[in-house]
Amino acid sequence: MGRWRFVGRRAELERLHKAVTGTLGRGIFFTGNAGIGKSRLLREGVDSLPAEAYAVGWIAASATTAAMPFGGMVQVLPVEQPQGLSPAGVLRWAVDLLQQQAAGRRIVLTVDDAHLLDPPTAALVHLVARTENACVVGTLRNGEQIPLPIRALWTDDLVEHAELSPLAPAETARLLTAILGGPVDGRTADRLGELSAGNPLLLRELVHAAQGTGEFTERYGLWNWTGRLELAPSLTDLIDIRIGQLSHGVRSVVELVAFGEPLGLRLLNMVAEETDVEAAEERGLITMVHSDRRLNVRLAHPLYGEVVRRQCPVSRTRRLQAHLADLLEGVGKRRREDLLQVAVWRLDSGTAQDPAMLIAAAGQAFARYDVPLATRLARAALDTGGGFEAAELLASILMFADRPAEALGVLDAVATDTCDEERLSRWLTVRGMVSYWGLSQPDAVEEIARRGTELTDLAAQARLRAFEAIMRLHRLEAPTALRLAQGVLDRPAASVAARELARCTIAHLQAVQGRLCRSAAAVDLVQLKAADWRAGAPYLRLAVELARGTRLALSGDLAGIDALGADEFADLADRGDFRLGSGYLTILRAYAARLRGRSDTAMQAALSACAILATSRVYAGLAQAERAQAAALRGDARQAVAAMAEADNSHSPNMAVLYPWLEQARATTLAAGGDLSGAVAHLHELVARLRADGFAGHETLALHDLVRLGEAAAPTGPTCSDGSRRTVAQRLTELSEKVDGELSPLLARHARAAADGSPEQLLHAADSFMTLGLVLPAAEAAAVAVRLLRKHRSPALTAANERLAVLLGCCDIVHTPALRAVAPTLTERERQVARLAADGETSRTIAQLLFLSARTVENHLQRIYSKLGVTGRAELRAALRTIPGHDDAAAT
Repeated sequence: MGRWRFVGRRAELERLHKAVTGTLGRGIFFTGNAGIGKSRLLREGVDSLPAEAYAVGWIAASATTAAMPFGGMVQVLPVEQPQGLSPAGVLRWAVDLLQQQAAGRRIVLTVDDAHLLDPPTAALVHLVARTENACVVGTLRNGEQIPLPIRALWTDDLVEHAELSPLAPAETARLLTAILGGPVDGRTADRLGELSAGNPLLLRELVHAAQGTGEFTERYGLWNWTGRLELAPSLTDLIDIRIGQLSHGVRSVVELVAFGEPLGLRLLNMVAEETDVEAAEERGLITMVHSDRRLNVRLAHPLYGEVVRRQCPVSRTRRLQAHLADLLEGVGKRRREDLLQVAVWRLDSGTAQDPAMLIAAAGQAFARYDVPLATRLARAALDTGGGFEAAELLASILMFADRPAEALGVLDAVATDTCDEERLSRWLTVRGMVSYWGLSQPDAVEEIARRGTELTDLAAQARLRAFEAIMRLHRLEAPTALRLAQGVLDRPAASVAARELARCTIAHLQAVQGRLCRSAAAVDLVQLKAADWRAGAPYLRLAVELARGTRLALSGDLAGIDALGADEFADLADRGDFRLGSGYLTILRAYAARLRGRSDTAMQAALSACAILATSRVYAGLAQAERAQAAALRGDARQAVAAMAEADNSHSPNMAVLYPWLEQARATTLAAGGDLSGAVAHLHELVARLRADGFAGHETLALHDLVRLGEAAAPTGPTCSDGSRRTVAQRLTELSEKVDGELSPLLARHARAAADGSPEQLLHAADSFMTLGLVLPAAEAAAVAVRLLRKHRSPALTAANERLAVLLGCCDIVHTPALRAVAPTLTERERQVARLAADGETSRTIAQLLFLSARTVENHLQRIYSKLGVTGRAELRAALRTIPGHDDAAAT
C-alpha cells in the first residue's frame, strides 16, 4: 500500500503556517494519540515551506536515540563535535552552526516525537525557540512523559500547544476515497470511521486488512465493504501494544466489557473487583457513558473489543456470556433492551432454551431494524421449538434481508399450523408480502383478495384488505386501493397495524394527487401510533417513509428531506442493514442534492443507492433513474443512458406507482444526449398519462420540466370546447390552485415569466427558488433571463450576469439545456480561468465573470498553487474559503 494522499486538517495546517511564518510566532507542538496523523501533518506543513526562505532541520526522536547525547540531532549536527566545551558551550556551538547552515533564512527546527528526546537535544530545542529568526514545531504523544525543556516551551509562552483531534467523518470519507481511487459507500465510510475512531493509522490497517481478504468490492463505481473484519497481524499487534500488559483482574474487566457492552457499571462491579475496574478506566481501556439513570461501561476503542474477543478462548467466551446472562436475569430485566441483551448472551453462549424469549428479542431487534441480529434470533427461536410465531417473524425478516425464496420455504413449512382465521390472515399477509415484493409475483394480489373473501373474522379480513390496498396502489390501481384502505379505516375491528398501513396507502395517494397537506396530516397520525405498531409490524415504516418521501419531493421540501435522512430510522436502517429503508432514503438524499445543484453529492448518493438496492427489485429501478438524473446533470449522457437501461431492467412492474420518476428521468436522459425534441415529446406523453391518472402532484413537475426545456408557451392537454388548447404555463397555473404548498404556485409563476419572455419576472422567480433552497431551478431561471437580456442588449445584463454567477458558484458541475444556452464553452472557460488567475484575480471574481462553479475554479487554481510563495498561498486559501460550499481538501 503506497503513501496516502494528505486529506483535511486545513485548520491545523493554517495554524502551523501561521506559527512559522507569522511575525510573533515561535512555533507550535501538536499532541495526540498514536496514529492520529501528527507526523504526517508536520511533514505536510513543513514540506510546503519554500527552501529559499526557510532552513528546515529535522529531528526524528526515537527510543534508540533517547539514550545518546544529541542522539536526535544526528541528521542536523556533524558527527564530530568540538572538544573541551562545557555543556552550555556545546549548546551555543550547535545554535551557531544552525545559523550558519541557514545562511540568513529563518530556521525551522522540526521535532517528531519530542517526548523521546534525549536531555541535551531537548535543551537545544528550547534554546533554539528563544533565538531570533528561529522557530520550533513538533509532535508529542498523549500519555508520555515529556522532557522538562520541551514542556517549558508552551508554559513559557514560546510556542503554541494544540491537541490534534481524530479525523472528522467527512475527512475519513475523503481519505478512503483517496486511497481506494474512487468514492466510498456512506455506510462503509461510517463503519470504518467508527472502528478506527478517526485514527488514520488504524484506518490504514483496517483498509489494508480488508483489501487483503477481498472484502472491498466496487459496484457502480462505488467502493463497498462487506463488514466482515479480518484482523491482520499488524493490526492485532498495534492494538496489543496499545492495550499493553494487563493484570488478570484488569484483563477480566476488559473481556467482560468486550462481550457485554454496553454493560451497566453496577452489573460489572458484581462480577469484577472495583479496583480493577478503576485501573482499566485509568489506563484508558474502558469509558463510562450515562444512559438515562444508568451508568454504562464501554470499551474506549471499538477495535479493542475486536482483538479481545478474538483472543479469548471459546470456552471462556461462552462461560463469560452465560455468567453475564445469569447476573442480569438475577437482578431483573428492568429495561426493555435488557431482554435483547440477555437473549444475545444466551444465544452466543449456547444456553438459549426459551423460544418465547428469543421471539421477543428477535422482534425487538427487528423493531430496531437490525436485520442480521433479528435473523439470528428468529432462526434460533424456530430451531428451539418456536413454531408458527417464530416462522412468521423469521419469514418477515428474511424478506427484508433480500432472501425471499428462503422466507417462502419457512412459511410453507408451517402452512398446516394456521389453525384459526387470525393466524391464517397473518400467514397469508406475510406470504403475500414475500411473493409480491420479494419475488415480484403480481398474482399475489389476486390470491390475497380471493382468500380475504373466505374469512369471516372482521379483524382478519381487515389485515388482508390493508395489504391488498397497498399492493393495488403500487400496481397503479388507485381507485380500488383507496376504496379498500378507506374500508379498513371504517372497520372498528381492524388492528392498529392494519389501520395505519391503510392510512399510509391513502397518504401516498394523496401526495401524488397533490393533496399534500392531507398527506402530511395522515403520516403524522401514523407516526403518533408508532409505539403501537412498531413492535408487531416494523416493516410498516417503509410505507410511512414512501408516503412521506413522495410528499416531500413533490413539495420541494429539501429541509424536510434532510430531516428525514437524519432521524432515528435512517441511522437504525444504515446500521442494521435494513437495505430497503436505507436505500430509499439515500435516493431522497440524491434528489435533494440534485435540486441544490450539488451534482457530486447527488451522483455519489445515487450510486450508493444503486449499490444498496442491487439485490432488491422494489426500489432498484428508482435508484437507477436517480443515477440517470445525476449523470445527465453532470453532462454525462453515456452514463445516463446506461443507468436508464438498468432502471428498465431492474424496475418491478409491481411498483408501477413509481413510473413518474422513471419517465421524468428518461426525458432528462434524452435531453442530455441532445435529443431535445424527443425529450419534449416524451414529457408531453407523460403529462397526458399523469393527468389521466389524476397524479396532479407529479404532473406539476413534469410540466415544469417542459418549462426548463423552453416549452412554457407550448400547447398541452386536450382540446377545449373552443378548439384551443391550454399552454404549459396555463396548465401549471390551473394546477397551482389544486396542488398544495409553496412550490406549485412558484412553478406556475416561473412558467408564465418564461412564456411572456420577461427577464424581470424570471429573476424574481430565481430569487423565490433560492428562498426554498432550490439552487438548480434558480440558476436555470436566471440563465434564461440573461439570454433574453443579452438578446436585447439590455443595460440590466451586467447585474443579471452577476446574479447568475453567484447561483452557479453554489453548484458543482451542472449541464442542463437552459445553462448550456448561456454559458461559454468549457474550452473557452478554461482559457479565461488560466488568464485571469495569472493576472491575480481571486476565485470569487473568476466565478462571477465566467459563471463557473466553485470546484471548477479551484481545480484550475490548484495548478498555480505550487508556484506561489507562502504569502500567495495564504491569499489563495483565504480566497477559496469565500466560495460557498468549497472543498476544504482542495484548498489543503
